[in-house]
Amino acid sequence: MLTSKKLDYVQPSLKGTVRIPGDKSVSHRSIMFGAIAEGTTTVEGFLQSDDCLSTIDCFQKLGVDISIEGEKVTIKSDGIANWKEPDEILYTGNSGTTTRLMLGILAGSSVSSVLIGDESIQKRPMRRVTDPLKDMNAKLIGRENGQFTPIAVEGTQLQAIRYTMPVASAQVKSAILLAALNADGETIVEELETSRDHTEKMLQHFGATIAVDGKMIRLQGGQKLTGTHVVVPGDISSAAFFLVAGAIVPNSKLTLTNVGLNVTRTGIMDVLQAMGASFTVNDSENSSHEEMGTIEIETSNLVGTDIGGELIPRLIDEIPIIALLATQATGKTVIKNAEELKVKETNRIDAVVNELKKLGANITATDDGMIIEGPTLLHGGDLLTYGDHRIGMMAAVASLITTEPVTIDNAGCIAVSYPTFFEDISSVIK
Repeated sequence: MLTSKKLDYVQPSLKGTVRIPGDKSVSHRSIMFGAIAEGTTTVEGFLQSDDCLSTIDCFQKLGVDISIEGEKVTIKSDGIANWKEPDEILYTGNSGTTTRLMLGILAGSSVSSVLIGDESIQKRPMRRVTDPLKDMNAKLIGRENGQFTPIAVEGTQLQAIRYTMPVASAQVKSAILLAALNADGETIVEELETSRDHTEKMLQHFGATIAVDGKMIRLQGGQKLTGTHVVVPGDISSAAFFLVAGAIVPNSKLTLTNVGLNVTRTGIMDVLQAMGASFTVNDSENSSHEEMGTIEIETSNLVGTDIGGELIPRLIDEIPIIALLATQATGKTVIKNAEELKVKETNRIDAVVNELKKLGANITATDDGMIIEGPTLLHGGDLLTYGDHRIGMMAAVASLITTEPVTIDNAGCIAVSYPTFFEDISSVIK
């Protein structure tokens, strides 16, 4: 159900500390790897978002024993070979990660199943995953030759492949690597641009041997995973909204704790530095296998910058909020090489440009990104989220600096990745 929300903040400042909730990518993978592994896996700091709960639901339907107590999840599994064939269709909700990675996992299992997602997922391209999986001997049937869900998967014995990634996509890479676990031979994946490496790190954490040499990854099939303990760091993609808020809302200073600092995800920090933001990072904390730390940020005088190339995979999910950041920077910001935004939960290039224009931003869409001129005083307006959590959060942060209220049409979509988002904003408004 669509739930509109009026955001009427009267020239606030932001002061205080926000503990960033668990990383969505790592939370998904902790459940997946725990289900594949033999033994008990405990997960600390799990993100109880709609997307991650969809992943849990799929594995419970496969007979895996999963219990949730707040941010702690316990997974008891006899391994992928002992899953039961599901009685129901596996519903992945709004989660592209669940859908694409599950295809790789199920392709090499011993069960038959059907995956389907919500209206958004049913429009998102899947052949980028199903084509290489078919090269591995996967048995997949879906609309338009596997381009769209629903997709039926008949688990079978897979064969290793050597695959060069046509796009920088951690979801595609991860689907192939997860399939490779149950393939005959050594699978080699070559990346053109380095994408987030949570899967590679977690494979090692669960006891697999994987070789990473620059942009080449090698994984021998037939390896067994063993249950372990996983500590989920905070999601830097969620932290990004508070980083930008702290930088653009007048008289603000925020401390963000529990922030994941995996170098394949910290492109937002590089952009903030290039634009002259005032922030410090203390990365003295450690989780079980991922870097994490505390970031302090305060109101800053910002300048425009160019964003593109190898930086894009390291901040692809943060581009909507970076666009808002750029509206408050002096000069021109150019975002390029970001075609991947067109196949996210919505076409994020068009969505970002359309909604920020409604607030008075000087922003223009390009084929592979956008151009923003600033600084611009933003006014209020009625904004659409397109059912996209990151567009919704961008609109909410924008409302902290607009001269009139902002109303968003579907506040509920934010629960996909950040269920306590509005509570955390309220906690630091002064």
